[in-house]
Amino acid sequence: MSDDVKKGFFDKEMTRRQFLKISGKSLAGLTVSATMLSLFGCSQQEVESDQVSTWALPQGLLVVNTAKCTGCERCEINCTLTNDQEVSTYISRVKVSRNLHIHGEEGMYNGNFTYYPDTCRQCKDPACGNACPVKAIGTNSLGTRIVDEEKCIGCGACVEACPWHMPTVNPETNKSSKCIACGACAAGCPSTALAIIPWDEVTAAAQAIA
Repeated sequence: MSDDVKKGFFDKEMTRRQFLKISGKSLAGLTVSATMLSLFGCSQQEVESDQVSTWALPQGLLVVNTAKCTGCERCEINCTLTNDQEVSTYISRVKVSRNLHIHGEEGMYNGNFTYYPDTCRQCKDPACGNACPVKAIGTNSLGTRIVDEEKCIGCGACVEACPWHMPTVNPETNKSSKCIACGACAAGCPSTALAIIPWDEVTAAAQAIA
């Protein structure tokens, strides 16, 4: 393979396109280079144990490593402070606290402490948007799906339609909200369980292994 072909294959646009194909999915089953593992801050063992997923965002690659999550809920706090000017784990666009209560009848007290950051998949064919009766969920100029609060009637159809129930209807405003890829969750994560890697750094790492 010529240098020109290699350079073209690992350029910024191609790298982003490659990750778009696996966006929102686990990296399990993939062999990740040492350069990429270092950039993502994870190990091949964590990849193989289905603990690492990636999401392609406009500003970079969101890497979610559930092995690093401590359940501190800082991501939920930062999300709601940034977007809602209040602290509320319930209306947060990233979900952690709800995962503490889903295993066993005794929830988080059954000895199986389960916590991980769950984020919007930014689906190519969004079930939330398709289900909205007033077409309140659209795509902005960056390609991120957002809720138009002026149109939203708070019916909750988007919540029920999403396989992961990521949108949330605020009981005070009666408006739905979902992730807008602002990055506040990752910016405040003390354990780097959530991290956004700029596309130029992803591209550089890809070129290093070309």
